[in-house]
Amino acid sequence: QVQLVDSGGGWVQAGGSLRLSCKVSGNIFSISTMGWYRQAPGKQRELVAGITRRGSTDYADSVKGRFTISRDIAENTVYLQMNSLRPEDTAVYYCNTLTYNNATYWGKGTLVTVSS
Repeated sequence: QVQLVDSGGGWVQAGGSLRLSCKVSGNIFSISTMGWYRQAPGKQRELVAGITRRGSTDYADSVKGRFTISRDIAENTVYLQMNSLRPEDTAVYYCNTLTYNNATYWGKGTLVTVSS
């Protein structure tokens, strides 16, 4: 099993920045990829950014050039640095992990609110 604790959300004005954190514990050696998803009110949850065990990254087109996913292996933590935030980035952001046996785990989510 893997446990995820996501944090770092808050309120920010458009153009501002936030950094989300996801602390990972449990069977970390079973993890193949990690990612950040978000869900805005009335919308489906969508992938924002992902990072593989080898460090390859991928981003949704809407956040490319503004968001950066990274990890601190020693701290078992994954980050999402969000710059140039827009009102449409307002959502609950969830940390996610996929294991080698295709099990999926989620954090409880952290709310990001961007005001115009």
